[in-house]
Amino acid sequence: MKRIHIFIYGHIQGVFFRANIKELALRLKINGWVRNTLDGAVEAVFEGDDKDIEKMLSYCNKGPVGSKVEKVNVKEEEVKYEKGFEVK
Repeated sequence: MKRIHIFIYGHIQGVFFRANIKELALRLKINGWVRNTLDGAVEAVFEGDDKDIEKMLSYCNKGPVGSKVEKVNVKEEEVKYEKGFEVK
């Protein structure tokens, strides 16, 4: 079990980034949340199996069609046992 807290930067607003993250999280059985930040980034917390977290991180580094990810900051944190996945 692993928990990461990430910030995604680039052209990522208005391309359904958060909705796609939620869909993938539900498919991979990852718990946590995702939201837009005031500075135009996307912030997310993911908890799940290491291999599933790596798949999610790989997706976040490329993003959906129409996006242009410039940078992803990742910080590993202590697992807090989030329940479900939500868009905040």
